[in-house]
Amino acid sequence: MRAIVLTMVRLVLLATPAVAQVQPFPASFKTRTISTNGAQIFVRVGGQGPAVVLLHGYGETGDMWAPLAARLARDHTVIVPDLRGMGLSSHPAGGYDKKTQAGDVAAVLDALTVDKVDLVTHDIGNMVGYAFAAEQPERVTKFALLDAPLPGVGPWDEILKSPLLWHFRFGGPDMERLVKGRERIYLDRFWNEFSADPKSFDEASRRHYARLYALPGAMHSGFEQFKAFDQDASDNKTFVAKGMLPMPVLAVGGEKSFGPMMAVVMRVAATNVQEVVIPHSGHWLMEENPTATVSAIVDFLQ
Repeated sequence: MRAIVLTMVRLVLLATPAVAQVQPFPASFKTRTISTNGAQIFVRVGGQGPAVVLLHGYGETGDMWAPLAARLARDHTVIVPDLRGMGLSSHPAGGYDKKTQAGDVAAVLDALTVDKVDLVTHDIGNMVGYAFAAEQPERVTKFALLDAPLPGVGPWDEILKSPLLWHFRFGGPDMERLVKGRERIYLDRFWNEFSADPKSFDEASRRHYARLYALPGAMHSGFEQFKAFDQDASDNKTFVAKGMLPMPVLAVGGEKSFGPMMAVVMRVAATNVQEVVIPHSGHWLMEENPTATVSAIVDFLQ
């Protein structure tokens, strides 16, 4: 039944982008679902040229990348998955540690017969992208990370003390019961508290993402992403001990969010780190200052 519901929602959202009122991907982009280790990953693919993978974070889906995807598709093959348990991907019972999800990325690329890629990631996507780059550095040419720390890397323990990050330990069946039917209220806290100006995360986008996070199993999957952080921290410490990332890294922070802290984190894990702080923005860089964010990423990848 859950699979049937998910399929119906996919058809509605894909067939009527005006209802969702988020920027659609260019019409040339195609969608497909790729089987990985225990998950069905929904993927958007378009453009031509060197491949770039865009990984989203919590509170959003791959839809967040539409403006950047449109720009990059001029000279890149752009690959935009929904992470397992999010968006239009399936909601498996497990596999939410970021090392397993890095395997999802590898499986998507293998299915598309893509070898090397640039990586652009945000939030939870940073963590998945880092696991992929640490395990398969030969497949990553450049890596841009946007505004979120890596569990177990650098000042992780200090970052955890922030009261804004209460949700890292919020989960379990009782929490799911509390949030069920109130997904919009829960998500509004993130969109409001992590933005420089809550009005920059518009109402249409909030409705769109709240609908997706209200799908059966979606909130459970979200809680599982955070529940896996202890395992992620252990895995990441092992990755760092084995060696630093060799590829060029762009650490992008929002002025009113992680800012220069992103570079502090990444210099613990990578040898070649450039730093960019996006002005007039909190955590939601693609919503709050898309022009500066897209420009910084395009300049880095070129």
